[in-house]
Amino acid sequence: MESTTLSQTSGKPGSRISQYLALTKPRVTQLAVFCAVIGMFLAVPGMVPWKQLVGGTIGIWLTSGAAFAINCLVEQKVDARMRRTSWRPSARGEITSAQILLFSAVIGGIGMWTLYTFTNPLTMWLTFATFIGYAIIYTLLLKPATPQNIVIGGASGAMPPALGWAAVTGHVPADAWILVLIIFVWTPPHFWALALYRRKDYENAGLPMLPNTHGEKYTRLHILLYTVILFAVTLMPYISGMSGLVYLVTAVLLGAVFLAYAWKIYVDYSDALARKTFRYSIVYLSVLFAALLVDHYVHALIGM
Repeated sequence: MESTTLSQTSGKPGSRISQYLALTKPRVTQLAVFCAVIGMFLAVPGMVPWKQLVGGTIGIWLTSGAAFAINCLVEQKVDARMRRTSWRPSARGEITSAQILLFSAVIGGIGMWTLYTFTNPLTMWLTFATFIGYAIIYTLLLKPATPQNIVIGGASGAMPPALGWAAVTGHVPADAWILVLIIFVWTPPHFWALALYRRKDYENAGLPMLPNTHGEKYTRLHILLYTVILFAVTLMPYISGMSGLVYLVTAVLLGAVFLAYAWKIYVDYSDALARKTFRYSIVYLSVLFAALLVDHYVHALIGM
C-alpha cells in the first residue's frame, strides 16, 4: 500500500522517530492489526477480555512492524530504484542496516513477549511463523524469484484474523480460516492493480512482477478471475453461519463494485483506473471486515 511522508514530498529527512516509524509501513500495519482485532471480536459472543485485546493488539502490531522493517532492510537497493519507495529512510541511507536490524529485533522481541505474556503461546508462535513467512520466505526467496510471489507469499499477509482469534480463544477454528482465505484471495487483485500502474518501477527494480513477466493483458485477466473467486469466497461467512444478512448484503454490494472495477480493467484499461481499483480494494477490505463486526453484534442483540 502506498504512503506519503514529509521526507517523501519534500526530499528532506524526517525526524528520527518518523524515520523508524516509516520502516514499519504504518498504513499496511494498521490494516493488518484492524483485521486481527476483528478476528478477536468474532471469536467471542460478547466483549473481548481487556488483557487479550490490548496485549494481542500491541503484540501483533509490534511483530508486524518488525517484519516490515526487515523487508525494508532486505530491499534497500530495490527500493532506491523505485519511485514509489525511494523516499524510505532505508533506501536513502538515513538509517544503517545495523540500526534497522537492531530496531526490528527490539520491537519484534517486545511483541513476542507481549503475546506470550498477555495472550497465549499459540498466538506467539503463529505470529512468529507469520513473521518468518513474510520477512524471510516472501521477501528473500519468493519476491525476487517468481511472478507468483504475491499469491504464495499472500498466505503470511492473510494471517491476522487467525492471530486475533487465537489470542482470545487459544485455538483457530474453521471460521477463522475463512477470514484468512478472504484476505488470501483479495491480495492478488489488490496488489496486481498496483503492479500494473507501477510496472515501470518494478521493471527498473528488476522484480518479476506479473505485468512485466506475462504482460498487461494476462495480468488484467487474472485480476478479473481472482475478483470473481473473491466474490464467491466472501459469501462463505454467511454460508457457514458465522454471519447474517447485514454482512451478506454488504459483501454482495462491495463485491459487485469490485467486480465492476475488475471488468473495466480487463476491457478498457488505464493507469488511472488501476490506481482507483487499488485504492478501492483497501476500502473494500476494511468495510467488509467492519461489516462482519457489526453483523456479529447485531446477531448478539437479536439473540438476547
